[in-house]
Amino acid sequence: MNAFEMAQAQFDAVAARMKLDKGVADLLRWPLREFKFSIPVRMDDGSLRVFTGFRVQHNDSRGPNKGGIRFAADETIDTVRALAMWMTWKCAVADIPLGGGKGGVIVDPSTLSVSEKERLCRGWMQQMWKHLGPRQDVPAPDVGTTPQMMAWMMDEYSKLVGVYTPGMITGKPLGAGGSLGRTEATGFGVTYCIREAMKHLKMDPKACTASIQGFGNVSQYATIGFTELLGGKVVAVSCWDLKDKKAYTYSKKDGIDGRFLLTIVDQYGTIDKEAAKKAGYEIEAADAWLYKDVDVLIPAAKEGQITGDNVGKISKQVKIIAEGANGPVTIDADKEIQKRGILDIPDFLCNAGGVTTSYFESVQNDMNFYWSTEEVLKRLDDKISVAFHAVLDMSLKEKVYMRDAAYLVSIERVVKAMQHRGWI
Repeated sequence: MNAFEMAQAQFDAVAARMKLDKGVADLLRWPLREFKFSIPVRMDDGSLRVFTGFRVQHNDSRGPNKGGIRFAADETIDTVRALAMWMTWKCAVADIPLGGGKGGVIVDPSTLSVSEKERLCRGWMQQMWKHLGPRQDVPAPDVGTTPQMMAWMMDEYSKLVGVYTPGMITGKPLGAGGSLGRTEATGFGVTYCIREAMKHLKMDPKACTASIQGFGNVSQYATIGFTELLGGKVVAVSCWDLKDKKAYTYSKKDGIDGRFLLTIVDQYGTIDKEAAKKAGYEIEAADAWLYKDVDVLIPAAKEGQITGDNVGKISKQVKIIAEGANGPVTIDADKEIQKRGILDIPDFLCNAGGVTTSYFESVQNDMNFYWSTEEVLKRLDDKISVAFHAVLDMSLKEKVYMRDAAYLVSIERVVKAMQHRGWI
């Protein structure tokens, strides 16, 4: 699966429905700027290794580009293009004044020492710093990167420009310009969307169950949010095992304790298998999470996980799919989900909690004044709830699938910004 081709196909379908001018559509279906560069890093053994890095800036008509930096062995320029494009729509649908960007490095970060990761982070920044900044492009963490890595990058940027500039990157640790509530933000944003969807469908969250793919940051707090904020029960999570180089599903019929799992998971989302067994968790096949008899499915790992081949095996009990990951549902799968009447909360709405709170972090950096956790999460809840209902209202008004409705809302806002600025 090519993620960028999928992102373009999704856009093309809605652009045709909107009868968007061909020139405007051509402008939006490709990034405005792309960077590909080599990063030489001196390894701990004295050898020199050269890594390939990327940064894509899709559209900044509504404000500075915004988007994470992903460290992954399977990273490609097309993946980065797709994620940058989705970030444009995500910022627009959440109605925050930012555009879409994304970055990456082709590397398995688990194979690097701490000092090698620091040198790679600083090397990435040395290649890109002239094209970044609080009013140009603001990176953030993504798969394979951490708050500590963001702090190294911010420090390197500040050295290069000669001014302490915490607002040039988000997702930083507390005490280094980070925001309270940022850790929970994406997973809680998923939870807020599910809550609003359940209100619409008249479902009682306390009587509902969920199954989740992944156990990185998004899944961790979607698990905690679903149980603690909604009162529901999560019966399964799946995650990649770095040691075994394969994925497993961890399930428990009486409900998973997300707080406990946080104590036995590493920074890459790998659950300690032996500790889970001792705690009574059943360990199943990688895709077992997808076929559970639950009310809500939350794919929150990587793109292309629910496909035309496996969507037909999803339980008839499922009423909601909440896309915590970027691009987890393929176009073929969309057709079946729509036919079955499952309410799918599209990725760039469902996981917009992260970029929204990153925006809050930048605002706090600019003010040099920081909010409490309660204030951050209250503002986040308000933003995500308004965004969800804007998309739901569009879906009901135009009688279209939720993903198409989200595109209609976001494309309209981006086009309007380009018109105001005289680009089109």
